[in-house]
Amino acid sequence: MELQGRLEELQSAGIGIAAISYDSEETLAAFAERRGITFPLLSDEDSATITGYGILNTVVAEGLGPNGNDPAVVADIHKYVAASVFDSAQLRQMINGTPFPGTFVVDTNDRVNARFFEEFYRERVTTSNVMLKSSIGLSPIVAIEGTTAQLKFTAYPSDTIVTNGTRFLLAVDVDPNPEMHVYAPGAEDKGYRVIGFHMAPSEFVRFEAVEFPQSEIYYFEPLDEYVPVYQEPFTVMQEAVVNASAEIEQSLAEVNALTLSGTLDYQACDDAICYLPVSVPISFTLEFQHLDYQRSSPR
Repeated sequence: MELQGRLEELQSAGIGIAAISYDSEETLAAFAERRGITFPLLSDEDSATITGYGILNTVVAEGLGPNGNDPAVVADIHKYVAASVFDSAQLRQMINGTPFPGTFVVDTNDRVNARFFEEFYRERVTTSNVMLKSSIGLSPIVAIEGTTAQLKFTAYPSDTIVTNGTRFLLAVDVDPNPEMHVYAPGAEDKGYRVIGFHMAPSEFVRFEAVEFPQSEIYYFEPLDEYVPVYQEPFTVMQEAVVNASAEIEQSLAEVNALTLSGTLDYQACDDAICYLPVSVPISFTLEFQHLDYQRSSPR
């Protein structure tokens, strides 16, 4: 499990880890021993905690109820539940009480600071994704470093191994040169190119909107204008999701790696000159790991 692989890094950042499911203590103990899990696996057999956090998968109960054949309920089952389990009455009962899969980030005062959940049951946000979005230090495993006339950058994926439904991040750390700035969202209204990723469409990967940090307002005296910019080091992130549909899974059967290509685009200025827009080619190659349906894990 990815959490176990990142456990030391998380603990070094002062982060504790626990996983909760509705499995029995015996089932969880056997799973932990089989997989070498050393962080707590908590049993919520009656789903009381799952229900208290508002993440009980009620779609399962709907599918078991008198309206189980309603088209709207069937559509929800395909989205929020492994639809194939409804072919078996035994499996239907077994999954009753499961949560919607996701991650909560809780502070030392037991307050939820962030949560990460997916709408499609086969999509999973990675631990590295959560770490980056939560501003927890993450050492890039594979990175692309570059230098232009106006800045230095390091581009990297949050994860180098993905599978069906993996929700990961593409990130770029940018360090503008002294007295240099690049443009932030809002600057396009004045005709400037905002820094960002522009990834080429992929048959296997869906790209979400680029996520930008807070910018600052800069007064450009030569044109007497105020524009949003970045002058200090910053990070831009774009979430990507490996397609988890049954159709695409068949196409991925013979794939061992995914190559994602695009450009890092920006426009930079100093106190006197605005330079021409720049596009830097960027390519990420990720190992694709095929799902092993023979392995079991806590639900």
